[in-house]
Amino acid sequence: MFLRYLFRIIIVVAVAGALYLLYNTLQQYSFDEISRALRSIPASNLMLGLAFAAGSYFCLSCNDALAVRYAGKPLPFHQTALASFTGLSIGHNVGVAALSSGAIRYRFYSRWGLTTEEVAKVILFCGMTVGLGLATLGAAAIFLRPDDVARMAGLNDEAISVAALCCFTFPVLYLLLSAFLRTPLHIRNWRFQMPSLPIAVGQTVVGTVNFALVAASLHQMLTAFGEAAYLQVATASITANIAAIVSHIPGGLGVLEATIVHILPGAESIAAVIAFRVIYYFIPLAIGLSLLVGSEFVLKSGPELNENAK
Repeated sequence: MFLRYLFRIIIVVAVAGALYLLYNTLQQYSFDEISRALRSIPASNLMLGLAFAAGSYFCLSCNDALAVRYAGKPLPFHQTALASFTGLSIGHNVGVAALSSGAIRYRFYSRWGLTTEEVAKVILFCGMTVGLGLATLGAAAIFLRPDDVARMAGLNDEAISVAALCCFTFPVLYLLLSAFLRTPLHIRNWRFQMPSLPIAVGQTVVGTVNFALVAASLHQMLTAFGEAAYLQVATASITANIAAIVSHIPGGLGVLEATIVHILPGAESIAAVIAFRVIYYFIPLAIGLSLLVGSEFVLKSGPELNENAK
């Protein structure tokens, strides 16, 4: 009972926070700036950027589909897609996505029969997938564009080597443990049951493709203003994502702009980032908030109704 009300409070705070942060972010850009940035981008770039952003959210929905299977409560894909998109479209804007999107996921999944422990498994699984995707694509970026990573992250050669080793080791170790470890993994009081190897491989692929699509969406915005290699943009995107996750800055506000300047100096980089934010953050947020409000009127809360009936 306590957790249910706690999650409801978190949802209300997350929605209010998302609206405030959206307003606060838009305050930094005038309507003319946003309009001018979008108008200056060819329709083909905008459409491809939207398609790649949609592909990213589809990957995140696949992540939730794998997560509920891992938790032992597989659900129809349209349900996991609804919970995933609604939670993450809001969580990406609020920051501390594991908590904000996790509370919204709990609201949906508890209706569909998952216990609090099973929802916690889903949230942990999804967080692990994000880490696997960042590490895998990060390892590729460091291997292929070490100079870009060093310049954007401000790291020396020794730190780059350590980062490359960590990024490469994490997904490899995770897959090996999934293949050979049959008992739960214990670290102090923390207990984690490794997924099966096929699910772990799916996690790694989905996580990596997701961030590759995010970079592709950003790449389309940047190429509308100048020359930008995809691998260079992917490196910038990964660097900004890691910094945003570590700092819990909503939407990587300010971090992405600072990183993109290394690729496309001047006002063009700001226009490109504005367009990317509209495509990847603001449009999904508007849809996600509408879905969340609509779901409160349309969906029935099975377990809660049963409890009230008693």
